[in-house]
Amino acid sequence: MAETKGGPTASGDVTSAPRKSSWKYIGPGIVVAATGVGAGDLVATLIAGSNFGYTLLWAAVIGCVVKISLAEAAGRWHLSTGRTLFDGWASLGRWTTWFFVVYVVVWGFVYGAAAMSSSGLPLQALFPDVMDLKWWAILTGVVGLVFVWFNKYAVFEKVMTVLVGVMFVVTVYLAIRVTPNLGDAFAGLLPVVPDEKDSILNTLGLIGGVGGTITLAAYGYWVNAKGWTNTGWMKVMRLDNRVAYITTGVFVIAMLFVGAEMLHSTNVAIASGDKGLVQLSDILEKEYGNATAKLFLVGFFATSFTSLIGVWHGVSLMFADFVERYRKTRAGADSKALTGEEVASGAREKSVPFRAYLLWLTFPPMILLFEGQPFRLIIIYGVLGAAFMPFLALTLIWLLNSARTPSEWRNGWLSNGMLAVAGLLFLILTVKQITDQDWGSFF
Repeated sequence: MAETKGGPTASGDVTSAPRKSSWKYIGPGIVVAATGVGAGDLVATLIAGSNFGYTLLWAAVIGCVVKISLAEAAGRWHLSTGRTLFDGWASLGRWTTWFFVVYVVVWGFVYGAAAMSSSGLPLQALFPDVMDLKWWAILTGVVGLVFVWFNKYAVFEKVMTVLVGVMFVVTVYLAIRVTPNLGDAFAGLLPVVPDEKDSILNTLGLIGGVGGTITLAAYGYWVNAKGWTNTGWMKVMRLDNRVAYITTGVFVIAMLFVGAEMLHSTNVAIASGDKGLVQLSDILEKEYGNATAKLFLVGFFATSFTSLIGVWHGVSLMFADFVERYRKTRAGADSKALTGEEVASGAREKSVPFRAYLLWLTFPPMILLFEGQPFRLIIIYGVLGAAFMPFLALTLIWLLNSARTPSEWRNGWLSNGMLAVAGLLFLILTVKQITDQDWGSFF
């Protein structure tokens, strides 16, 4: 999606890189698509379809295009500089390190509980008499921990690809089953904002909510983990990235079709959050039978569990990179030794910091499954989560227009325009998130 000022050039040893991009190389894009589209994204899209029919289809499409530009920029930084994204952030000043540390600690604690609960919900619905939701949630968290702990990227990617296949089959099947009105769907590609209260902010929220937050930053790490470490892989990365967000677009559009046809046309409302998907399975059972409802729950599980193990792997890689830089800085070593080649070697995935963050994502959040999520922590989590995307967009603009990036791989006008739009969009959503919080009760 993003355009740069130059073409491919040799950078380091590119003998293993292909002469041209090919479908057979794609992989990290599948991982980022699977991780980025969680149950919450599907519910938000369902509710958009329920409230507005096909009117906001264009917003979902733009959301995918915006995320293409962000992921491409992250991948381009890793390949063009040979350095990791955290190394780039650290070069902008200590404030980036402090933001990242606070973010991954607080966000990881709350997200861990949310991801486990989301993965447990469809299992409880499929097997209602086996055990309570919290025990299903704990089981999925532990299974995710064990899987990521004992497997390197290659196996991780294969499993994610299988689960994405399940998601794809289920969502496309449902979209076809509800018999979408294709005329209305094409009309929904026209940029029209519904004439209702807060419709502009709801529209921006749909654009911003399509496919990933910190997982977009993790994309560059997955590119390196795949073995892509230099500019010889740039065309492959860009194809891979487009595949990621075309796949994301299919998921989102399919669920918007379901919301528009099953919910909007019949004035049926569902709850926000993951429980809305359990409600949808009940509606599907009444309309299309038990088999369709069960198939949907399998797809729901695949959607939630890919997000869980994707974060367990990708954000742990980023945390391990942060710790390694901190160690080298303390020792007075050259921080530029933090390279994509180190990520590609697989050493990060067996490191103590990687596994320590895995444990942080899994076990402390189990407290929240039993005690409920504390009010103040949820507010901080919400604000930090909203702030990460403008942080990512604006720092990528900074890095990719500076001397830190080789001149031939710096941003062109299209890349800068898309990243600026993304930064402005997410800044507006951050302000909304902050103003919507109940700060009076917080203090």
